[in-house]
Amino acid sequence: MSSDPIAAIATAPGRGAVGIVRVSGAGLMPLARALTGRDLTPRLAVYGPFLDAEGSAIDRGLALYFPAPHSYTGEDVLELQAHGGPVVLQLLLARCLQAAAGVDPATGAARLPRLRLARPGEFTERAFLNDKLDLAQAEAVMDLIDASTEAAARSASRSLAGEFSNAVRVLLNGLISLRLLIEATLDFPEEETDVLHTHDVHGRLTQLQRNLRDVQTRAHQGALLREGIKVVIAGQPNAGKSSLLNALAGAELAIVTPVAGTTRDTVQQTIQIHGVPLHVLDTAGLREAGDEVERIGIERAWQHIESADIVLLLHDLTRQSDFAYVAEDRRIAATLTARLPRGVPVLHVWNKRDAALGVQPVGDGIALSAKTGDGLDVLRQRLLDMAGWQAGAGEGQFIARQRHLQALSTAAAHLDTAATHLGSQPPMLDLLAEELRLAQNHLGEITGTFSADDLLGAIFSRFCIGK
Repeated sequence: MSSDPIAAIATAPGRGAVGIVRVSGAGLMPLARALTGRDLTPRLAVYGPFLDAEGSAIDRGLALYFPAPHSYTGEDVLELQAHGGPVVLQLLLARCLQAAAGVDPATGAARLPRLRLARPGEFTERAFLNDKLDLAQAEAVMDLIDASTEAAARSASRSLAGEFSNAVRVLLNGLISLRLLIEATLDFPEEETDVLHTHDVHGRLTQLQRNLRDVQTRAHQGALLREGIKVVIAGQPNAGKSSLLNALAGAELAIVTPVAGTTRDTVQQTIQIHGVPLHVLDTAGLREAGDEVERIGIERAWQHIESADIVLLLHDLTRQSDFAYVAEDRRIAATLTARLPRGVPVLHVWNKRDAALGVQPVGDGIALSAKTGDGLDVLRQRLLDMAGWQAGAGEGQFIARQRHLQALSTAAAHLDTAATHLGSQPPMLDLLAEELRLAQNHLGEITGTFSADDLLGAIFSRFCIGK
């Protein structure tokens, strides 16, 4: 990573009451002096003009100086809080770049190494590299910014505070302790049996597995809060798919008419159930297409269905006496089974219960009325259950990403293999030690203890510029 001082506008594009230009690097006081005309007291907000090269005011606002290492990045950090107009902020950023390239009039020496524009995520990347944050905390910064629900924001805040990292660190400490014991035993094989028994290696490994499963469960809950669940509503035309979307969203998002094939393209809305985001998609009715536009809509419907986390297959209770309709429902259900990736659940939903009194749904499904709302609460709870959400779990969860879940899952698999080697007769301690090492490496990927440069590049490139 380059150690050049960097600068960027740290607030969102557009107009606002306040905008911030942030600079990070070594020895920023000369730059602060050039921009404000004074020496700044560390961590004390100073109000005054921001000066151009001729000494005229570009704007007036607050300047804050955080000397290293007590700053967000661990380097000197200068923040200029000005009025939030895009032109003003661009002028201020350009002045920072110009001032850094100039000379100190008192000494004739260059004020700073040349200042450059920051890359996306580079401020947080420097915080990680300077041990101000670990990798899970750095990712939580962006997750907090992107949070779409209150529960997700609170979970991201817990991860940023280090709760997820601390849970992983406890696992790592237990693994390291067990590895040291096994490695020492390998050096003294004649004492192997006594050491394994005296130090309860089996019990310690079992406890590690139990603790890891607990962290996996909590991380899965956090991943649901962060990413949500993609729920696709599928079924024949006029089953009430658009009505169900509108009912779940509480708004008239999709056009509803008695004409079959009204929905020809996907309509999507994100809703919340107990703080968990659900991305609900209403798709075109599945049937033999009547024209080219409808054919494209049905093709897109299948594309969304195949990428769903949960598929709601909607049936019309008022048409259960129609043999052709029921046969087509069965054909669609069979096609779903054949085309969906393994493990994607299909929930059968029987709509129009208000107009089909006495007609019972077939199998283990949910009967409801999208028109009256009867049965919607049951559907919402079933969706959460199918996604693996635990009621009340959000209050103690930390945010997590798919890469975290994968690392935890791989580490758990290595611990399972380690337990197999320990249980063999005689115990295969060399293979046990190797499995513990691999589990440690995968857990270390979560916090950045073990991380490849390409992984860091992929993570921080998704951040906004100025963060």
